[in-house]
Amino acid sequence: MKTKLTRIGSALAWVALIVALLCGLTELVAGPGYRMSWWSFGTGIVMIRWAASIALGAAVIGLIAALLAGYVGARRNVRTGLVALVAGLAVATPPVIMWSRVQQLPRIHDVTTDTDNPPAFVAVLPLRQDARNPVQYQASTAVEQRRGYPDLAAVVLPLPPAQAFARAESAARTMGWDIVAASPQNLRIEATDTSLMFGFKDDVVIRVAALSDVGTPGSRIDVRSLSRVGGSDFGVNAKRIRTYLAKLASS
Repeated sequence: MKTKLTRIGSALAWVALIVALLCGLTELVAGPGYRMSWWSFGTGIVMIRWAASIALGAAVIGLIAALLAGYVGARRNVRTGLVALVAGLAVATPPVIMWSRVQQLPRIHDVTTDTDNPPAFVAVLPLRQDARNPVQYQASTAVEQRRGYPDLAAVVLPLPPAQAFARAESAARTMGWDIVAASPQNLRIEATDTSLMFGFKDDVVIRVAALSDVGTPGSRIDVRSLSRVGGSDFGVNAKRIRTYLAKLASS
């Protein structure tokens, strides 16, 4: 009986470990496969979702195998089961965390520091011809953004527009974006940011304007970040704007 249980525990531990590793590989290739047009964006997301779910199951099986091995005194199988447990949790945790975040974030893909008069895209428009998301800003998006990201606001610098523009451009170039246009005459900067895994392209526009208050020297800098695809941006656009504004404030 003990020998049989040992064999069962060993089989369960190795199956759980192999499945967990295969799930991890699936998550790793989901994005690059989409970038190389092997499958659609939706398929890539489904691959990650199923890989995370199955990896959780593998983690449970690994735990059961480790407990069973411990019961029969098979130390090697205990280690294998625990490795399967850790591997399964490591594969499943990032997608689970991302999914839980999505439930708490507004389902928008267009974020700006000025919801009343968002900066307009000009230079990137030819690059967005095949984009699923339009550049027209929606009033409903403003409502969702105020609810989800109430902290986002323009930055005011005690500098004339020309100097503020130079500082804004310098900060933009440190972000690693592809600068599409930087126009000192129009006080506007446009850029594209590409995600690492899926290669998603989000467009950014930065607008510099003199303060409208009479007698108040300084410039106001607004930013807008818009995804080309996807109904929800997983909070990426808001994070991108926060990071840029922090660089701008500290530069």
